[in-house]
Amino acid sequence: MGTLNPVLFSADSTISEPRILRKSVQPANVAPRPFLIAGPCSAETPVQFELTLNGLLPLAPDLIRAGIWKPRTRPNRFEGVGEEGLRWVREMTRERNLLLAIEVAQPSQAEAALKFGVDVVWIGARTTVNPFLVDELGKVLAGSPLPVMVKNPINPDLELWLGAVERLEALGLHEIALVHRGFSPFERSPYRNMPQWEIPIELRRRRPDLPMYCDPSHITGDARLVPEFAQIALDLCYDGWMLEVHHDPAHAWSDSDQQLTPAQLADTLNGLKFRKIDMDDPSEIIGLRELRQEVDYLDDELLNLLARRLELSHQLGELKKNFDLPILQPRRWEQILNTRTSAGQAIGLDASFLIKWLQLMHQESIRRQLEVYRPDSVKAL
Repeated sequence: MGTLNPVLFSADSTISEPRILRKSVQPANVAPRPFLIAGPCSAETPVQFELTLNGLLPLAPDLIRAGIWKPRTRPNRFEGVGEEGLRWVREMTRERNLLLAIEVAQPSQAEAALKFGVDVVWIGARTTVNPFLVDELGKVLAGSPLPVMVKNPINPDLELWLGAVERLEALGLHEIALVHRGFSPFERSPYRNMPQWEIPIELRRRRPDLPMYCDPSHITGDARLVPEFAQIALDLCYDGWMLEVHHDPAHAWSDSDQQLTPAQLADTLNGLKFRKIDMDDPSEIIGLRELRQEVDYLDDELLNLLARRLELSHQLGELKKNFDLPILQPRRWEQILNTRTSAGQAIGLDASFLIKWLQLMHQESIRRQLEVYRPDSVKAL
């Protein structure tokens, strides 16, 4: 097994606040060491769990994750050892002075977590999507100091993710963290779940007070890709990771393809490149201020061009109305989509980005033309 860098991941006795989901105080201008959550997809047997824990001990994880109940997409598959396993999972982590996190998806599971003294629970993607169930779980946990991690919903819905957090906060639960595990793809994808980084980035902007961890195991579905995505999360200033680790992934009872061995996790952590945190005063970096000023200038230009472009859409709406033409012109839209995408690619722009931008522009153009035809209908868009 690789040896973990003790400077980056050694324990720190100076705690900024008595919170499980927060990291230690760090020196000024030094990025805090990431929060490491690691453990098997499923706690299968006492032997399997003990071997995995022993492999993880030298890596000093902040939390051990273990699937006790496993909500599967289809029935008749291994769905966890249940409450019986919770007893030996809790005993083994306590013997090693490790903190334990489990997923809860039903009120009875949350009650069991409290009964056995679990340190942290998380709400999974299949549960976050259901506000009624989030409420039920929150009511069981209300009044306890138990921290809660909230995974993003299966579908790419930022408001639903944020809403789950707000429901828990309304019930008095205030030690909450976010876990980004990706979103179910609509089409064929190289990953198990599409990362859609723009959604967690926007949620982080709205709630900078909440820790956010990345789950590369569930995003990629492939242990070979986990190191790459762990680095991406680090570059995007995530606070840490939730990683699936098994002492023998090839024989795991669930999600064998995406689980690392403890040795692979050690190699992953030691191979990460840690970067400086963002600085309020960038003057020390030659050229950074000038490049940012140029970006600001170009953004102003783009906004002015965008306003002019949409004003033309309004004029087009008036012209179409005067000549009794339909708003949507399918041939014209197809022409715009093809010509702009080709022209953009010729100057180095990504096709998928161009299509998204053109679709957004087209949608807003239609909205403005509808405003000309029937002002009241705009509210329905």
